[in-house]
Amino acid sequence: MTTSSKRRWPLFRFLADFFADRFVLPTKRLLVLLLLGTPIAVIGFFMGTGYGAFWLYNGLVCVASVLDWLTLPKRKDLELRRVLPEQSDIGQSFLVEVEMTNRSGQTVSYVLMDDLPHSFAEAGPISGRMESGESRIAYQTRGCERGNYSFAWLYLRWSGKIGLWYRQSRFSFPQTIKIYPDLSQVRGYLNSLQESLIVDGKKILRRAKAGSEFHAIREYVPDDDPRTINWSASARSRRLMTNQYRPEHGKVITILVDCGRLMGVELNNQSRLDQSLESALTLAAVALRQGDQVAFLAYSHEIKTYIPPGRGMGHLHTILEATYDLSHDFVEADPAKALEFMHRQQKRRSLMVLFSDMENYLVEDLLASYLWKMRRSHLFLLLSQADPLLHEWTRVPVENSRLAYIKSVAQRFQLDRRAFQQKMTGAGIQVLDVPADQLTLTVINAYLEIKAREAL
Repeated sequence: MTTSSKRRWPLFRFLADFFADRFVLPTKRLLVLLLLGTPIAVIGFFMGTGYGAFWLYNGLVCVASVLDWLTLPKRKDLELRRVLPEQSDIGQSFLVEVEMTNRSGQTVSYVLMDDLPHSFAEAGPISGRMESGESRIAYQTRGCERGNYSFAWLYLRWSGKIGLWYRQSRFSFPQTIKIYPDLSQVRGYLNSLQESLIVDGKKILRRAKAGSEFHAIREYVPDDDPRTINWSASARSRRLMTNQYRPEHGKVITILVDCGRLMGVELNNQSRLDQSLESALTLAAVALRQGDQVAFLAYSHEIKTYIPPGRGMGHLHTILEATYDLSHDFVEADPAKALEFMHRQQKRRSLMVLFSDMENYLVEDLLASYLWKMRRSHLFLLLSQADPLLHEWTRVPVENSRLAYIKSVAQRFQLDRRAFQQKMTGAGIQVLDVPADQLTLTVINAYLEIKAREAL
């Protein structure tokens, strides 16, 4: 920084504060009145009283302007307070209220603008009249990206009784709000008391009725296995009773979410990371409700966050608080580093569910070796979101050599993806490459199917 710029900087800061906090500007009414003085002066000129009419009219405007300036409410006479919710879901509208206190003793016309974060939907300026005393206004907005956001200033521009001048100022009222991933699927499951799970309006795998862990004794029905009849309970109740079993609880589910460059690609106005995180949280809710423990790991080229295994629905809130502001990094992800980290941390056998992109699986040389090394002690489920554009190119009609080349390349990519799936399946590692809108449904079905056959 040069010496001259150092001398100018306090001046620039003063001007910025002046225009933001203490600036007074004319209203449209004053500008119209000034423009009306021109035809009045012209008419007076033809009538022989041009100068007199000119000075009389402008004198009256000047007096009214000075009176309005002097009676304009001061900044200290006004007070603004914002009422903001602590949290909201991404894409969900929420209400913001502004409480206004007017101690000037007169009605004030105003225009209010809130200091919304860049990723929020604009609410536009709010205009109205502020009566003496306390009043309240409200507007709606929504957060379009996950994260922790700050609201700093409230900008207010107000006029007095005559309405010839505006005074504008900013009121500091710092607040924060957390924008969570879309939790509608999680809440839909937690509020459901049915024997089957409902995700996106679709009925998915029914909870397993068989297992090795004793759950309860109930009355026998014709479809039950006769081998599970409890003869002692039947003798006591004089009705045929049967033992009910369920899959063992307390298993460990480890969720790994890729936060690398490719996860920032948007599909249907939502990034792959957002879709993966929503599906991962729904899986965590299902597993915790089933009585299992859930661990969570987010990574890119380094480990971003790790949450050790925990049980109970309170652990879901711990995961949510640690992951709601995750963002993708503009670097290539390193799943091998994540698996190596989990190999050191997780000694107990667990189901490791990896949310990533198929391209990372194909190009990461060390991934296959780590998977084969850890598959003896852990069960793996690899998930990828199918590329709809790639699927469309494989079905495009060939009309020229250019389309033929594009279609052949797309089909080659598809074959590579299928070959990787077959290779991993042969090694006992399940790989699912599904459309984004079916990701949650698929991963929960896969988890419940693994629980049903007690593969853990």
